[in-house]
Amino acid sequence: MKRSLFFLLILLTSCELLKEKVDMVVINANIYTVDKDFSVAQAFAIKDGRFLAVGSSDDIRSAYTSDRIIDADGRTITPGLIDAHCHFFGLGLEQQMADLVGTKSFSEVLERVKNFQEKNPKPFIMGRGWDQNDWEVKEFPTKKELDELFPNTPVVLTRIDGHAMLVNQKALDLAGINWNTAVEGGEIVKKWSDGWSGITGVLIDNPMDLIYRIIPAPTVTEKIEALKDAQRICFNNGLTTVDDAGLDRSTIELIDSLQHTGELSIRVYAMVSNTPENLDYYIYKGPIKTDKLNVRSVKVYGDGALGSRGAALKSPYSDQAGHYGAMVTPVSEIEDLARRLAISEYQMNTHAIGDSANIVVLRAYQKALGGQKNRRWRIEHAQVIDSTDFDYFKEGIIPSVQPTHATSDMYWAEDRLGPQRVKGAYAFKTLLRKAGLVALGTDFPVEQVNPFLTFYAAVTRQDLSGFPKGGFQPDQALTREEALRGMTLWAAYANFEELEKGSIEVGKFADFNIYSADMMQVPAAEIPNIRAEQTFVGGKIAE
Repeated sequence: MKRSLFFLLILLTSCELLKEKVDMVVINANIYTVDKDFSVAQAFAIKDGRFLAVGSSDDIRSAYTSDRIIDADGRTITPGLIDAHCHFFGLGLEQQMADLVGTKSFSEVLERVKNFQEKNPKPFIMGRGWDQNDWEVKEFPTKKELDELFPNTPVVLTRIDGHAMLVNQKALDLAGINWNTAVEGGEIVKKWSDGWSGITGVLIDNPMDLIYRIIPAPTVTEKIEALKDAQRICFNNGLTTVDDAGLDRSTIELIDSLQHTGELSIRVYAMVSNTPENLDYYIYKGPIKTDKLNVRSVKVYGDGALGSRGAALKSPYSDQAGHYGAMVTPVSEIEDLARRLAISEYQMNTHAIGDSANIVVLRAYQKALGGQKNRRWRIEHAQVIDSTDFDYFKEGIIPSVQPTHATSDMYWAEDRLGPQRVKGAYAFKTLLRKAGLVALGTDFPVEQVNPFLTFYAAVTRQDLSGFPKGGFQPDQALTREEALRGMTLWAAYANFEELEKGSIEVGKFADFNIYSADMMQVPAAEIPNIRAEQTFVGGKIAE
């Protein structure tokens, strides 16, 4: 008997020695690999930060051994999620401002600003997140109360979409803005009624640049804190790659430095902000690529936002006669920039909300590229498209869209656009059919970071209360498989990274999440409650 046990022990030991030693093994999982067949696996092995093998639990256990084995106990795993359009650095900076998201009145905005300043006294007050469309009185506020509360301290309160701001008189004075100030590509809102005339303090799009010039630049310490705060929030939500839609050189270089020292481990697809200095430097230098950082695109603003009536439309706004919105970047500049980028290695990613802005950008792309293949230029938002213009997306142009914009805007979008034009708005299914893929993001901090709000909005077209019944323009809903592809493999493709991430396949980075529930099977109403219980980047727990 002892001899039998001895030989059995020798046999088992020999079997273990024959197995390949790896860094991690995950077994007994429900793994949506998001490969070309959308196959489901049970297990995988990881070595040197990449997936070494994917298959059944029995196959993986028989071939590999590890000091770290995770038994998922049937829980769901997907590739690490990618936010294809967000403002990662902006999210971090926002943690240092007054939070105005979700305010239900201007009075509540004022109260939050007062409380913020009492707890965090600052010589220059910043806040972000108000949206007059959420208030009972759905009109832009004025600076009157801010002037009374803060006569000697500049105050800058940015709207939720980042395309409008309310500032007080002190800020206007510092910026040199008066009744005669004129700036193309936006509006300095003025008022002539109710017994009062003057500048209201609301600035839309390009005039905001005059305010940006007087805002104190964050210190390096504040920038590092912002990046770390943003990473923590993103990891908590299961994001392993973020596409930051507009960064300058100094911030990109700081991200690169922090990634090299290990202080940042999130992967960043950095869109370079469209400034002469940035373009001269990066186009000459060429793309920059590490395992954590990818710099090979330029972010351009075509027009403003629909909520602040800054989006450029072909016909006037249905709720403001004679008003068309405005191009933030003139048409000639967009065309010139497209030609310049077409002969470089850089991707052009242009913010276009209104149908007029979208056709300007689509035509500029078509003309500049002249049939070049695999350039993957993107339209960021692609929010309102004329029915005659969708076919431009057949030519390799990628729509980068944000499903929660549809469910945030649906209450008033028809007021802005009218019943016919709104049919071409937030048309994700049509864009998918034309382009063959859609890259999904949130535009955070405009919307919440939570990617399962993105998933939920994409497949239900409803708000969290289930409104409207059947969904907003339900024919434009995506399937659950399409939504997950849009948050993983298609987003990776939009970044030229589909060979290294976006699916759980051999050779790709071991970026993955373990979830609290199965997003492909739970009732739709339960999707927003799903959480990433553990997030891994390169096979290491993300912290």
